Amino acid sequence: MSQRDGFAGGFLAGAIFGSVVGGVVGAIVATRREELIDEEEIQQLASRPPETKKSSNSRRTMKLSDTESMETARRSLEDKIAQLNATIDEVRQQLGNVNGTPSPSSSERTSL
Repeated sequence: MSQRDGFAGGFLAGAIFGSVVGGVVGAIVATRREELIDEEEIQQLASRPPETKKSSNSRRTMKLSDTESMETARRSLEDKIAQLNATIDEVRQQLGNVNGTPSPSSSERTSL
């Protein structure tokens, strides 16, 4: 009977302990693996002929163009959000006029 009473507590303690140990071991392995990969990339770049080094420069320009396209997409989304907010304000004003009470303007809403 005493073995069954302590089972749930022991199981929970073992699960927590195992999670902590597993997390620590995983973090250590991941950092060492990342360091090894970085060292391998440095060695590969150093051993490449100059022609292939140009391709790594093209990767950098591709990353820059990706960054530029992300920025363009972000600006486009911001413009669309601004348009939607303006449309929502217009509809609120129209609905307020239909109900007979003027709705507060956007400047009045922000001060509330």
